[in-house]
Amino acid sequence: MTDLSVIIVSYNVRAFLEQCLVSVERAKGDMSMDVWVVDNRSVDGSVDMVRDRFPWVQVISNEENLGFSKANNQALRVCAGRNVLLLNPDTVVREDTFRKCLSYAHNHPKLGGMGVPMYDGKGKYLPESKRGLPTPWAAFCRMSGLHRIASRSKQFNAYYAGHVGEQETAEVDILSGAFMWMNKGALDEVGLLDEQFFMYGEDIDLSWRLIEGGWENHYFAETSIIHYKGESTKKGSLNYVMVFYRAMLLFAAKHFEGRQARAFSWMIRSAIYGRAALAVIRRGISRWGDLIRVATATMLALTLVMVASHVWLGKSFVWPDAGWQGAGLLAVQLACMWAGGGYRDAR
Repeated sequence: MTDLSVIIVSYNVRAFLEQCLVSVERAKGDMSMDVWVVDNRSVDGSVDMVRDRFPWVQVISNEENLGFSKANNQALRVCAGRNVLLLNPDTVVREDTFRKCLSYAHNHPKLGGMGVPMYDGKGKYLPESKRGLPTPWAAFCRMSGLHRIASRSKQFNAYYAGHVGEQETAEVDILSGAFMWMNKGALDEVGLLDEQFFMYGEDIDLSWRLIEGGWENHYFAETSIIHYKGESTKKGSLNYVMVFYRAMLLFAAKHFEGRQARAFSWMIRSAIYGRAALAVIRRGISRWGDLIRVATATMLALTLVMVASHVWLGKSFVWPDAGWQGAGLLAVQLACMWAGGGYRDAR
């Protein structure tokens, strides 16, 4: 067996994957380690790049995109490490990361999983480096923004384990799948990633199963990584919103019961519809922004003219006829703008 198996699932992120593997090679040192890249049918030459530049890496090339859980499980079933690390391709590890994590794991025999502080490409700390169980209350505080008001509160920021400091090593509930170090023996006991999760939520599910199995999850603050965050997925897109929240519904169905499950389901569904509506509105504003701005300015101008005429000239308007006339003028103006192609500038 080796000291560590590193598993990287990749999908069309060749440049980031190359950078990640360079950092893994530098961090390897004299540690016995096997490294696996599972490619989910990338079309950017990722597989050839890995085979040519990193011949010591084991490659599994899938004929279709199997998702995060299935792809990781492919390597987990054949890897040789006493410890395993699920690592995102858009990450960079420090040269001391593996050595320090291995030493810490060796000194904590009940450790089932471990995460480290993560920073984005601009050096900003990523709060998902450590998390608590997403109970209905924790999820509500996160979605409503209450966690921002009391970021160090265990009650209001349980979702991001706010009571644990950024540079404080401590036990936590939930680890991030971007850097998820695990004891292979613990993993053999509780089972691999749940393949019902295509993407997102599988790390939460597995973290909680480790705790339910009697193991501990630790946030280890003596090293850190860069996580460019979402380079292989567009986290602002409506598709991301739908996939993420559906994963949360699946997690709730597995781990919550009764009133707690219903409350969580209601909140998640509300969030799905709310974010979907917001995405549609933003898309509409992005596409038809000029028309909306012109219409708003015209309505304000007409209103001001009518008010000024009434106040200073003593002119009276018959309602609702005056309103219909104003609407007609606005419609003609927008139709002329549409016909002239003025709306295209907002696309």
